[in-house]
Amino acid sequence: MFLKNLFTGVSVAHDVVILAAVVVLGFSLGRIQARGIRLGIAGILFSGIFFGHFGFTVSPPILHFVKEFGLILFVYSIGMQVGPGFFASLKKQGLRLNVLAAGIVFVGVLVTVGLIFVARIPVPAAVGLLSGGTTNTPSLGAAQEALKAMVPPGDPLQQFPGMAYAMAYPFGILGIILNIILLRTFLKIDPAGEGEQYQRENAQSGSNLRSLNIEVDNENLDGVPIEDIPVLRSSGVVVSRVMHGGMITVARPDTVLHLHDTIHAVGTPDKLKELRMMVGSVSAIDLKGDIASNITARRIILSRKAMVGKTVDEFCLSGFSDVTVTRISRAGIELTASPGMTLQYGDEILMVGSEEALKKASEVLGDSARQLGMPLLQPYFLGILLGVVVGSIPLSLPGLPVPVKLGLAGGPLLVALCLSRIGHIGRFIFYIPEGANHMMREFGITLFLACVGISSGGHFVETLMKGDGFYWMACATLITFVPLFVVGIFARKVLKLNYLTICGVLSGSMTDPPALAFANSLTKSSATSVAYATVYPLVMILRVVAAQLLIIIFMS
Repeated sequence: MFLKNLFTGVSVAHDVVILAAVVVLGFSLGRIQARGIRLGIAGILFSGIFFGHFGFTVSPPILHFVKEFGLILFVYSIGMQVGPGFFASLKKQGLRLNVLAAGIVFVGVLVTVGLIFVARIPVPAAVGLLSGGTTNTPSLGAAQEALKAMVPPGDPLQQFPGMAYAMAYPFGILGIILNIILLRTFLKIDPAGEGEQYQRENAQSGSNLRSLNIEVDNENLDGVPIEDIPVLRSSGVVVSRVMHGGMITVARPDTVLHLHDTIHAVGTPDKLKELRMMVGSVSAIDLKGDIASNITARRIILSRKAMVGKTVDEFCLSGFSDVTVTRISRAGIELTASPGMTLQYGDEILMVGSEEALKKASEVLGDSARQLGMPLLQPYFLGILLGVVVGSIPLSLPGLPVPVKLGLAGGPLLVALCLSRIGHIGRFIFYIPEGANHMMREFGITLFLACVGISSGGHFVETLMKGDGFYWMACATLITFVPLFVVGIFARKVLKLNYLTICGVLSGSMTDPPALAFANSLTKSSATSVAYATVYPLVMILRVVAAQLLIIIFMS
């Protein structure tokens, strides 16, 4: 009797049981594979539809709150994850890849607009097809939020985005993979050869930090301090060790060089080559291993809040002139440690010095992986608060009858990108351990998809079997296929991009992890993952904004 009440009654316990059951079944559905492809997290959406179809619902106020709060957790965690590398991705090669990804978004929006006018698909359904066909859940949340301001509560149109999303999602996943295969076949591409080519080009472009031992042969540098070498002032190369008269010492800015000294420098390959051409020749002696000395290197974690915000130069001048900071690893990206670089919480700092000096530096910086693993909840919720506030600000744009809002999807995402870039405001440190961030992200998207499925389930089967469901599915294939194929061909034929890089752009433009996993299986090269991570943040923002604009423009 009590079990029946739990599943059919009206109580908080009933709502929790239904949501939990949807999630448990959804994860099981998501693990089912068909030819190496599986639904993954989207299995929860179809589990929710199943429960909703058979009348297992959640009280509307709780359903609404859980859905919106889940979306906030998801997009905020995504922003904190990709934020540190977002602005860097807009430079140089990243700019071109982001333009291509933005082109995929733009073409997809054009196809959607065409379906609205030519295929006579209702605007809410068309936007749902756009979100599902591009496997982008935050844009669905943004569309549903914008739709609430356009139609009265209880209007059947509010169910259209979720239903259309569910109908389009399966081919959204499959369509991206089919495009990757079709491009490979149509263009007669060898993935293994592309991987080897990428490795060669990557090594030549100097995107990875290397080290080099250089002997001082230039007579003009005899008696010149390291800080006065022109190349070092502008290249970002760091000199960590100097050998003079057989003795190795830590390189300091005021260390004077002499003829036949050997220096150990860290930087990108092209900048190291530039330094070598000015200083001398490559030395046969490796200062890190060939000669015994009391100088060593160590990675130290910045886990003490009091040191956050100091620059590398400020740290070295505050009693640590006997150590040299050569590299900083931040959010998985390794950077050359320039004097003006600001230290952030969680940085892994590679230092060179004596054991005693490094031990002292370790004590001052904290160097506690355990401390780093403790989530800082107060800054996390402060970021969410700011995100909701920013998302609620009405933005009046020329030509639009009503103001645009970033909403509960765009606001937290934008704020998280900025806060993760800034690192801290006063005593608030905006850092989330990788494991905690992953947990919050998956928890949020799980709640959101469960609620979308439950709310859409009541009309899903009827729309699919008796309404326009299969017609909508056919239209969704155009939204998925056309932008990917057109931009993919352009990237290869016109821009001559590496096929694996194109695969990363296609997967990232659809924010689709299964497609990324498939592309990664083609070769061991990192090209696909690098391109995916480069375009992901911008695409996420563009899709959130585009979904809202379509609703506002065509339903006002």
